[in-house]
Amino acid sequence: MANPNIVNVTSILGTTAYLTPSGTSALVLIRNASASGTVLKINQIVAANVNGSAAVDTTVSIYSNGGVAPGSAPSGGTAYPVVSTVSVPADASLIVTDKTTAIYLMEDHSIAVTSGTASGITYSISYEVIT
Repeated sequence: MANPNIVNVTSILGTTAYLTPSGTSALVLIRNASASGTVLKINQIVAANVNGSAAVDTTVSIYSNGGVAPGSAPSGGTAYPVVSTVSVPADASLIVTDKTTAIYLMEDHSIAVTSGTASGITYSISYEVIT
């Protein structure tokens, strides 16, 4: 696992991704594959309760193994929670992290999300791919 030097940047590409888990197991929201030659700067993660009538718990964790594609179950590694079992009220959103608490996602790491209710939370993540 390399730690790319972000002083000599060749490109910074901004993007946003979304995921609404259809179950209650952890799923990868974003990954930085092994030997990608990039670092991902996570600017914002938002968990929006789309249930409409009840609070839904959410957990967002950084995994030390980034080997699987988004939407898949994490493939091992250690989970380091950013937020753990936080209740998001009906029709409300939780800002998990923003630019004031940005995270650098290194190679071979991923961010996975877990919802307490199937299809109850939509996650959005805004990040920069730095090469």
